[in-house]
Amino acid sequence: MGSLVRKSLDYGNTGVKLLMIGTSALMFWAMLKVVTDTESPIVVVLTGSMEPGFWRGDLLFLWHQHDRPYEIGDIVVYKLPGQPIPIVHRVHQIHHGDDGEPLYLTKGDNNPEADTLLYQRTDRRMEYLTDEQIIGRVVGYFPKLGYATIALNDYPWLKYVMFGAFGLMALTGND
Repeated sequence: MGSLVRKSLDYGNTGVKLLMIGTSALMFWAMLKVVTDTESPIVVVLTGSMEPGFWRGDLLFLWHQHDRPYEIGDIVVYKLPGQPIPIVHRVHQIHHGDDGEPLYLTKGDNNPEADTLLYQRTDRRMEYLTDEQIIGRVVGYFPKLGYATIALNDYPWLKYVMFGAFGLMALTGND
């Protein structure tokens, strides 16, 4: 009976440790969102549209600086209405609306055309991005560090294998 209680306490202890690790990761993510003032402070490059500057799998760090306007040449990440996946492209042109608001035209470095047609997939009248659609400016990156995310999205079964392996290690590991 004593070994069964001890084993149950060990499983409970492991569960609490895993919960603490998960909570710490979420707290760190929330802190990054507040500090960088962006909904997504870290993104992964998913396509080759920014090659050779950024390659598929590169991990990008974003910062949304309200006091520093975007300039031609800045690499920004933006989100189109109704589209869940953000896009990483360079500011190609800047125009100003009737109210003086800056309007941005972006383009992938490896793309032959600017993003106007990409914008118009979500809204036929859309020709430019506004400040509200830009998530942030790229301020740093780690090459290839995001390939794990790409693999988990391309091969969903890999998630189950990974979680199963971690769970098995947590249950069978010793302190």
